[in-house]
Amino acid sequence: MKVLIVNMSDIMGGAGRAAYRLHRSLLASGIDSQMLVQQKDSDDFTVNGPATKVNKIMGHLRPYIDTIPTRFYKDRAVALFSPAWFGSSNILKKIREIGPDIIHLHWICNGMIKIEALSKINIPIVWTLHDQWAFTGGCHYDEGCNGYKKKCGACPVLRSKKENDLSARGLSRKNKTFLGLKNVNVVGVSSWLANCAKESFVFRDNRITNLPNPIDTKIYKPINKHMARELYNLPFDKKLILFGAMGAVGDPRKGFKELSDALHVLNNKDVELVIFGSSEPPKPKNFGFKTHYMGHVYDDASLVALYSSVDVMIVPSLQEAFGQTASESMSCGTPVVAFATTGLLDIVEHKKTGYLAQPFDVVDLKNGIDWVLNSSNYEYLCKNARSKVVREFDGAVVANKYIKLYKDVLNNPLSETIAPQQINTTI
Repeated sequence: MKVLIVNMSDIMGGAGRAAYRLHRSLLASGIDSQMLVQQKDSDDFTVNGPATKVNKIMGHLRPYIDTIPTRFYKDRAVALFSPAWFGSSNILKKIREIGPDIIHLHWICNGMIKIEALSKINIPIVWTLHDQWAFTGGCHYDEGCNGYKKKCGACPVLRSKKENDLSARGLSRKNKTFLGLKNVNVVGVSSWLANCAKESFVFRDNRITNLPNPIDTKIYKPINKHMARELYNLPFDKKLILFGAMGAVGDPRKGFKELSDALHVLNNKDVELVIFGSSEPPKPKNFGFKTHYMGHVYDDASLVALYSSVDVMIVPSLQEAFGQTASESMSCGTPVVAFATTGLLDIVEHKKTGYLAQPFDVVDLKNGIDWVLNSSNYEYLCKNARSKVVREFDGAVVANKYIKLYKDVLNNPLSETIAPQQINTTI
């Protein structure tokens, strides 16, 4: 069985890292897996990236070109919106050259593949969704509008009032493309995302499965807290709270405002905050205690040390497809506090591996931070957090489930759509 994993990048971004981890886990399980990317940052020979200087330059230009239609919406939100009107013909050519048995799509935006180009793929497709984009008119998270269930238009992300706007046209293009494709098998990385896909106008008749993002628990494991703090020059006499994500401070969906409000009412002043994914802003917030801005942290070793150095990780996202930072933190034995919503419900178990606050109650978020930091069973939380990730999200565990899915797709290409009540079952 020959599998080709297609993603915009290999080791950059949440989806890229998740796709690459799955690729390596499949190889370790004896599967002939290759990866095809528009932007290659690793030196892994099993990853196919741009071959020429021109292609590399175009790989960096495509994201900007693809956003041209959105620039007519001057008041649009900062949230990502991808029209996917622009794509690379080299991608389809490379797919044909590699000749896989299964195409495994992941995050294919930023001008990588035009929506209509998918109709030219005539072998089985598995598509792992890392956000809602595949079934919306172009937004990656719908901000709760639910337009994807019937029709898009008057898009809140575009701040549009028109029914026939870019989002409506985008959803129409996707629906026309997928009506002619009977070989698309959809995977949501969380129960929430799988159910969203099932309820969508685009994927209502497709096979829907729920499989999580994998993690290498042999790399993401607890290390000595004192040593980890020494590496980052963090204090030994404080309880440390960690918050981090891509665009941690600038992306409203990541919940930094809600975290800020919670920290302002936190009574425990014997704490300090650690933030990664953003550099210190010109006017940083004053919470009454010190904040350490770590900037962007990319490599696994640095992330493991950072997760291991703190006492609690806060993931206050308003919408989250999965919550990869939560699983990484828990794999390193650090409990997580999050809102009880979307993909984080699959990761954090209330008062067992962390704390799930009522959405989007900042007082309860504060209560969760206090509860974890002052828990008499703190070591129990840490062990439970680590055990859950090893049991459910380890790379070998997830790879085996994907292998079963691949075999099912190849053996039953025209099998009936999985019923809604089966979405959350283990393959």
